[in-house]
Order: sequence, then structure tokens, then C-alpha cells
Amino acid sequence: MTTSQERIIPTDLRQEMSQSYLEYAMSVIVGRALPDARDGLKPVHRRILYAMHELGLLHDRPFRKCARVVGEVLGKYHPHGDTAVYDALVRMAQDFSMRSPLINGHGNFGSIDNDPPAAMRYTECRLQALTSHSLLQDIEAETVDFIDNFDGSQQEPTVLPSRIPQLLLNGSSGIAVGMATNIPPHNLGELIDGLVALIHNPEITDTQLMQYVHGPDFPTGAQILGTSAIKEAYTSGRGSITMRGVATIETVEQRNRPAREAIIVTELPYQTNKAALIEKIAELVNDKKIDGIADIRDESDRDGMRIVIELKRDAYPRVVLNNLYKQTPLQSNFGANMLALVNGEPQILTLKNFLSVFLDFRIETINRRTRYQLRKAEERDHLLQGLLIALSHLDAIINLIRSAPDAPSAKGELISNYGLSEVQADAILQMQLRRLTALEADKIRLEHEELQVQIADLRDILDRRERVLEIIETEVTQIKTQFATPRRTAITHAEGEIDDIDLIANEKVLILVTQQGYIKRMPVNTFEAQNRATRGKAGAKVKDDDTIEHFLTCCDHDSVLFFSDRGVVYSLKAYQIPEGSRTSRGTPIVQMLPIPKEEKITSIVPVDEFSSEEYLVMLTKGGNIKKTALEAFSNIRANGLIAISLEEGDHLRWVRRAKVEDSIIIGSRHGMAIHFRCTHDQLRPLGRATRGVKSMKLKPGDELVGMDILPAAILDTLNTETEAELEEETIEIEETAENSEETTETPNSTGPWVLIITMGGYGKRVPVGQFRLQNRAGQGITATKFKNRKTKDQLATLRIVNPDEEIMMATNRGIIIRQSVNAISVQSRTATGVRVQKLDEDDAITGVAVVPPDAGDAEDSE
Repeated sequence: MTTSQERIIPTDLRQEMSQSYLEYAMSVIVGRALPDARDGLKPVHRRILYAMHELGLLHDRPFRKCARVVGEVLGKYHPHGDTAVYDALVRMAQDFSMRSPLINGHGNFGSIDNDPPAAMRYTECRLQALTSHSLLQDIEAETVDFIDNFDGSQQEPTVLPSRIPQLLLNGSSGIAVGMATNIPPHNLGELIDGLVALIHNPEITDTQLMQYVHGPDFPTGAQILGTSAIKEAYTSGRGSITMRGVATIETVEQRNRPAREAIIVTELPYQTNKAALIEKIAELVNDKKIDGIADIRDESDRDGMRIVIELKRDAYPRVVLNNLYKQTPLQSNFGANMLALVNGEPQILTLKNFLSVFLDFRIETINRRTRYQLRKAEERDHLLQGLLIALSHLDAIINLIRSAPDAPSAKGELISNYGLSEVQADAILQMQLRRLTALEADKIRLEHEELQVQIADLRDILDRRERVLEIIETEVTQIKTQFATPRRTAITHAEGEIDDIDLIANEKVLILVTQQGYIKRMPVNTFEAQNRATRGKAGAKVKDDDTIEHFLTCCDHDSVLFFSDRGVVYSLKAYQIPEGSRTSRGTPIVQMLPIPKEEKITSIVPVDEFSSEEYLVMLTKGGNIKKTALEAFSNIRANGLIAISLEEGDHLRWVRRAKVEDSIIIGSRHGMAIHFRCTHDQLRPLGRATRGVKSMKLKPGDELVGMDILPAAILDTLNTETEAELEEETIEIEETAENSEETTETPNSTGPWVLIITMGGYGKRVPVGQFRLQNRAGQGITATKFKNRKTKDQLATLRIVNPDEEIMMATNRGIIIRQSVNAISVQSRTATGVRVQKLDEDDAITGVAVVPPDAGDAEDSE
């Protein structure tokens, strides 16, 4: 039986469970797991900071034990476990967890290796200067609401009067009931710039705000790949942001050991455990899931992070690094979920929503602070007005007070006789005798006048919203000046995204690759034009056993396709190739492209646009030729793409761009050349993974040395002079050229020409009309005779040139000379040419690049 005090209330179980669970869920959401959109803090963080403020632990005061702070928070505001409070305090002091730490820690506060912090009895803390200036300033000025603590013995703030968008500055993460939040940290300077932009333009969009807030700025630095995920997170509130650690490829030299290539990791993605990463890499190496790693060690110290991943001799660094990105946390995703409490309710917020909520809160805070200051100023001025009345009737009031039987009587007579309020009467009765001096009286009058001005100014602030916005802008600008730091996280552009190419000048450049695989980019105007038969300048500081193998001219915005001897094509933007000086050696190409050590770049093609009307014509060492649509190479993977299938022992050597109406001219080492159309009946288009057809029939001991394309428009307008007529016209020129190396032009020969350059430094221009069109796979015709057969001179290259172009010739010792095409004589196919470059003994010309006419107005000089 139940007693009279007990009652049983029938309740529906379903309704009771639903109601109770909802109350529990909301308690967790509001009171524990989600941050407030106004100050960006959860209750535990807010209570810790307020308790430290109350203890006077400011940035310029001595450190105090963390145990003292934790005890204060537990006893007054947060009746939960001490571990939860200490963990929250520790995180606010970790510079690898928060972009701008709110607490200054002294002692062991953990590490990026996930080492635990020391016990709270050993560590000490105090507030950071940023915290005092931007989160707790004016908290005593009635700027925020206070509520009773858990037992009603204390008052605690419901929110801190933040002056900066702290939620975006340091981010937040938390798991509630049925929802979670994960907000990345940002750069203080960028956030303030975005807030000021919102103040000036309330209609600004999320996308426009991204001009100021570029993206998350993680405390550990690293990189963000692509801007599409950032834009998605800022406009929808959700997005998966790809983070990648910063790694470079270096040559590491050790005592008593030969130098080796190594991957050096200096920055990790946000929230990545360094020790766990090293352990994961070692595990993958042991399981043979990643090849090429010989050793891994952590050389991090107080100066910064340094993980050294030493590679095996036959390993390709870029391939190993790509595998590390793919299989380890060296590349990971940050799942942004921009959820926060707005007016006590959880909401998904966009970038503009975040800043708008904060701005509205800050406006309210300024108004409340102004009303508080106005009230205090008016109260003080009210007292001063009473004192001024007393000073104007000083003798009478003194007599009144002396004759009064007691203080209440004196107070009543002052109120009734002089129209004073009780507060003013009390102030007069408490006024010290020293205030009656003339100097003190002047001070009271001056303070009253100043207060009148201040009161008018405060009322003006309350009446005009633009004054409030000006104050906000001034305050945040001061904080930016004092506390903003440069961005740590670099935002790079993922494949397929539009790059910031407009920020890079589209200048003409020379790209040079040596035989041992060093590459560099130089402005074309590094080499001014020189006269024919001069020696040229050093174009690269090459080793004795290295030679210049490829070079070309293009524009910085062009895509540069690199074709290897095994038929694989790789791609880079020209501006991505490191720029080098005229005498620098360059950067190892293996640091930029995933090329195995046994593979070699044999051709480089610049492409400004991947047109559907153009083809790439590929010629192998064995003489196979094919054409493939250029657009088939518009999207080349990071690890390359198969461009041509090769027979056993064959290698891809030359690649050129051509249209179907163009013609192809090919030269051999022994001075033969063949000229045929690029039409489908002569050379039908093939896919990438095909071998091609035979290009030219070679004599024993001969080999191909070059290929070039003659545009159809030029071919159709060529002079119809016969070969016999052209040879007759050049007899006199050849005789002159034998004795004098003066530039001489043939009549009726305005170009284009086939430029013939021999390895021995001789060259000539031959009218294209002398190379009749033939069918593919023939023996061809003679292109040149050699000057001195005793030196066994051979054909170095064969190129199509126009009158207004210049050429740059490189020797295997790195000497480069730039000269006008017009400086080289026009001669017939059977002529030997004129000297185009003086060569040192055992040096030879290895390649020629054509410089377009708009590459620079270089003046002739010796």
C-alpha cells in the first residue's frame, strides 16, 4: 500500500521516454558539446577562462598552478570531473591544436606525438594577451548576461564579450546527441578583413567573402588541395577539405655512406599524430605495400619538425611520395561541419552567417557597454552637479550642517532647501574639507564639463548605428595590428581546378633539360641576339659528364608535355618549372615528375590549347611514326600516361604538333631527308596505345636525327621554282660563302626554309621547295653535304624556320648562342653551309630551339 504522501501517476511509456531523451539530448547539445556562435566557446572553456580572469591570471602576471585553476572551476562553475576540465585547459594552451592559443602554458602540455601532458600539479598557466584583449575585455561593463551557477552561490557569464570571431579563429569540434560539429581554424588577419568587408557591404556574398577569408589556416601549417571543398564548406556549411603535409625531396649525405635521395617531411596535416604516422609508414614498408624506403627517422627538435624518409638507390622519390600521400595520414581530409548554437538552437552556418551572427552580437555588446558607460557618466555627473551647488552656497551649507543635530537632519534640510537628491546630499555630507580649496573646485568644474562632452558622445553612439560599426572596425583593426600572424597553411590548386594563372605574367621563357636530368626555366631575354660565327654564352653550369639535351621556348602559361623514351607522357605548367640563372645547374627533373631512374625524357612539347583539330606526331628511334589527337593528352595523370606502344628495343625520340593538312620533314644523321603529307591517307590517326607505321627507309649505319612540321598554309604558297633553277641561283652564293662568311640571300627566297645545322657548327637555310613531297617510307633525298668529312661531321638537327625568327643553339658543353635566322645563308640542298658557331675542341652542337618573333626585341651584340 502507498502512504498518503505518495502518488502513482499513470504515464505513457512512449511519451515519457521521448520527453526524457529529448531533454537529455538538448542538455548535451546546449550545455556540453556545441559552441556558441557568438564567442565560439563551449561552457567548460568559457568557465575556465572566466575563472582565470577572476583569479587575476593575466598575461603580465605570474603563472599559477593548473591544479589551482581546475579547483576553482570545479568548485564554482563546473561540477564535473577534473580530468575533463584539465583536458580542456591543456588544449587551449597547445599551439598545435589551436591557431591562436587562449592560454599560456608553462611545463609539459603534451606534444604532436600524442604524448600526454604532465599532471596538473606540475603545470602552470595564465591567460594569453589575445584572450584578455579580445575575449574578456569589458566583461564588468554589463556587456553580457550573468546567471546563477549550479548551486546559486556565484554568478557566471552566459557568453564572453568577444571582439573577434573566435569560433572561426580557433575552430571547434564536438559530438552531441544526433549531431556533431567540426569547424576548422582560420587566420586572424583574414577573419578581421572579412568582418570589415561585411561592415562596409552588408550584401556581400559567401563567395565574395572568400576574397578576404581564403580558407582554413591550420596551426600545423601543411597544405590544402583545391578550393572547391573550401567553397562548398563556406556556402553550404559542409565540405571535405583535403589536407596534405609538406614534403621535399633532398639529397642526404652521411658520414662513410654515399649520398641518397630522401623525402623530408616538415609539416603535417592538422590533428595528425606524428609518431603514429611514422609507425604507419614502417608498417606499410614491412608489409611491402610501399617500396623504395630504406630507412625512416624522426629528426624533429625545438626548431621544428623534420621526418627523414631515406630512399633506396633504385627508388623514384616522387612515386614513393605519391604512395605516402595515398596510403598514410600524410594526406587526409578535414570534414568541415559548420554547426553552432545560435540563440540556443543548433544551426548549420555559412561563412557569412558566422560573421553576421558575430557582428550582430558585437553591435549588441557595444550598445550595452555604451549604455553602462552612459549610466555611470550620468551618475557621476549628477554627483558633481550637487558638489557644484554646494560650492556655490558654501558658507550657508556649512552653517546648515553645523547647526543640524544629526546627519539625517542635515541631509533632509539639504534636500529641502537646495533641491538636491539623496545621492547628492550624501555626497556633500561625505565631502572632505580639502575639496573646498579653489584648486579642487576647479577640478570638479572641469570634470563636469568633460562628462557633459562624454555623455553627449555616448548618446550619439546609441542613436547612430554607423558610429557603432566604426567602433567595431577600429577595435578589430587594433587587434589585427597587434596579434595577427602570417598564414601558415598554403592553399594549392587541385588537378582540374582553375589556377591563379592571372597572377603570373605570361612571358616567353626558355626551358632547358640536360642529359643527366636537370631542368630549369630562364627568360628568353637572358640571351641577346649575337652575330653569326660567335662563340655564344654559357647557358648552364653542367658537369664534365653532362650535356644539354633538350631546350625549347614557350610561354609561362603553357602546358609542357614531357615524353620519355619508353613512350610515357607527363605534364607540368611552364611556370611550375623552377626558374634558374644563366649559369645555374637546374633542378633534378625526378623531383618534379614521377620518372623512374632508368627512364629518360626524349622530347618536350609546349601546348597552349588542347585543340581537337591538332595532332601530336610521334617518331621513334627505330623509324616508326604515328599521329594521335592532341585532345587525348588534355588530362594527364600525375604518374603519366601511355603515349605510344613500342617494339622491343625501340625508343620514342621526337614529338611535334601538326594539323592534318600539314606536311612532315624528317632528317637522318647522314644528311638525308624525306618530306610527306600528314593527311589521313599518308598517316592515319591512331589511339595512344598503338605503335605507328614506318616513316623512312634508312641505309646501314644511318639513324634519324630530327623531325619538324611544315604548316599547310605555307606549303601551299611556296614558290614554284624548280630545283634546277634554285641550284643555279645559289652557285655564286656558295662560292662567296666558301671564302667569306658574310650573310647572303638568294633571290626569290623569302622563306620558310629548312634549317640544316651540323654537329660541327655549320648551317644553312634551304628553301622548302627543294624538298619535294614523297610518299611515306621512302629513302628521301640529300639534305646537305658535309664541310669536312675527315672530322666525320654529321647532321645535328633539321628545323623549319621563318624570316623573322631567331634560333638558339646549344652545345653539349652548355654553350648557348642566340642569332637571327637571317644571319645564316640560303643555300641549296647540296651545299655545305657556313659556320654558325665557333666550337671548342671535342664540343658539338646538340640541339636548336626556334624563338618566335615576339619573344623580345634583343639588340645585336658581339
